[in-house]
Amino acid sequence: RAPTFLRRRVSRRPKAMASAHPSQGLPSGMDPSMVDEYASQSKLLQEFVKIPSIGKAWVFTSKDENASRAMVSVSQSDLLANKKRSFLLNTHISKSSSKSVSFQWSPFPVEMSGVSAVVPSPSGKKLLLVRNAEDDDSPTKLEIWGPCQLENEIHVARSVHGSLYADGWFEGISWNQEETLIAYVAEEPPQPKPEFNDSGYKKEGSSQKDFRSWKGQGDIEDSWGETYSNKRIPALFVANISSGEVRALKGIPRSLSAGQVIWAPSSSYSLVFVAWSDDNGFQETPRKLGIKYCYNRPCALYAAADPFKEEADKPSTDSNKGDTAALVKLTADLSSAFFPRFSPDGKYLVFISAKSAVDSGAHNATNSMHKIDWPTDGKLEGSLSVSDVVPTVMSPQDGCFPGMYCSGLLRFPWLSDGRTMILSSAWGSKEVILSINVASGEVSRVSPQDSDYSWNVLALDNNNILAVSSSLVTLPQMYYGFEDSHTDKPCQWDWQEISSPFPKPSDKVSSLLADHKFSVIKIPVSNPSDKLPDGAKLPFEAIFVSGKDSASSPTIVVLHGGPHSVYPSSYSRSLAFLYAQGYNLLVVNYRGSLGFGEEALQSLPGNIGSQDVNDVLTALDFVKKRGLIDASRVAVVGGSHGGFLTTHLIGQ
Repeated sequence: RAPTFLRRRVSRRPKAMASAHPSQGLPSGMDPSMVDEYASQSKLLQEFVKIPSIGKAWVFTSKDENASRAMVSVSQSDLLANKKRSFLLNTHISKSSSKSVSFQWSPFPVEMSGVSAVVPSPSGKKLLLVRNAEDDDSPTKLEIWGPCQLENEIHVARSVHGSLYADGWFEGISWNQEETLIAYVAEEPPQPKPEFNDSGYKKEGSSQKDFRSWKGQGDIEDSWGETYSNKRIPALFVANISSGEVRALKGIPRSLSAGQVIWAPSSSYSLVFVAWSDDNGFQETPRKLGIKYCYNRPCALYAAADPFKEEADKPSTDSNKGDTAALVKLTADLSSAFFPRFSPDGKYLVFISAKSAVDSGAHNATNSMHKIDWPTDGKLEGSLSVSDVVPTVMSPQDGCFPGMYCSGLLRFPWLSDGRTMILSSAWGSKEVILSINVASGEVSRVSPQDSDYSWNVLALDNNNILAVSSSLVTLPQMYYGFEDSHTDKPCQWDWQEISSPFPKPSDKVSSLLADHKFSVIKIPVSNPSDKLPDGAKLPFEAIFVSGKDSASSPTIVVLHGGPHSVYPSSYSRSLAFLYAQGYNLLVVNYRGSLGFGEEALQSLPGNIGSQDVNDVLTALDFVKKRGLIDASRVAVVGGSHGGFLTTHLIGQ
């Protein structure tokens, strides 16, 4: 991924560019009118930035099926301080009928200052707050909160482990069902390093502060790249919330990086987790490669015993004794397995796979879903049965399911039937909510079929869904979804807008949003080659955002990075700020983007710099021929692969 961000700016009106008089103290090329304009833009940007963003949500049910509680995490950015502040909002949910719901919000939010992770227990009666250490000398703090008090505070020394992985691939914090233990992923403790004097000899009993000494670094340690460059290997730990004791999960070799840990049903193997290997399969010397945007790093599911169980209870075999005796690889025949979730009855272990990415080398690709029949006796002997739930979609039919593109799952994604999973996925240029029956493999679109807005699931309330919806010209709004049982149409859902506690944006921002519209445009492929598979000949999409007088306004072509990602139709404050300046936006999801099937995605590798460039120009010609833009005033902006495309477009 090229770390490039290149931009050409088109002015909305001609300006006389003259060197300022030195006494004015202005940079060369700026005059007082430009200073005023930039000050106005800066003020408007701050108004967009301070609009709160909705993060996660949790719903806690009660014995009364018509009442529940919810907790929503919200963040707000302070542009001048370069900080993000996080809050928790609480609400009571009351259902007066099958299709009527009201939310009673708490009057004020609670700020989560210094909190790295918020993890409620399954019952909602306890709450874990993680406070990662800010320096190498301070401990990590695990706070266990009850309904009205701090029940325990566990201080974990740096010699036990470093900071918890609170987000990203390795994130994993999980309560057991009894709510007595918490499994989580944290940096392994610092490895011992040799110390030498200036003659090159090891000094026994020396310290880092010894006069005239220098410290050797020991064996070289790879990192997982961007955002992980200063972190140590992720390892598994279990904390007893009553005693405060923390134990490491032994037996995981340092060549494996663990993450996404969950508790298994009653079993000798209490924990299931994902592990990424240093051995990527195509280098002589195993080493870690960047992982942040890369689904093509091989990974597998493993099972292990709870370290708090007695040694006698740990399973072992004659052929597999020692430190790794309690480690079982569950997906030996798959190159990728992550986001594990057990069905409520414990019969299935369901997970996502990016085997298309691993096997092809593309950094991201169409996902598939699989399940393991979990043994009723909990004994993991012999080969486990792994079956497909949702296969990789190669070439979707018009308007039909284009495949799974899943960037995360709820901690509990199940409806009450114990077989239906609710998740968010890309569908062309939109984000949608899907229901998947893991027994039959049936996939249905839950969010509105006729909407170009993007929808994401926040939490489940029994068989109802708490979701957020937005568009490029509409701020995020929460909705509550009911399945309509009084219709012959399958998977028909009704959505009710929720009264929001968020203040309305300023009159200026509201007016700017109301003055703009957007549409998702299907762009036919220009002169497709006969060598292309059918899926790569299907139309791609672009999102066009315009004001009241688009034909006379300058246009910015917006390009996503990746290249295997997608610009969804959801609200983006950076894009909102751009069109608020008077620009049209043409957001192009060229072939190779997520959400359009695997054949379209795989058509780009080997044709980068040509096929993607031609798709962008085809989209530009499409809106130009329809008189939607002024073709003499077009700019292009993009980051990463979008920056790469920017240079190609202005160069070619």
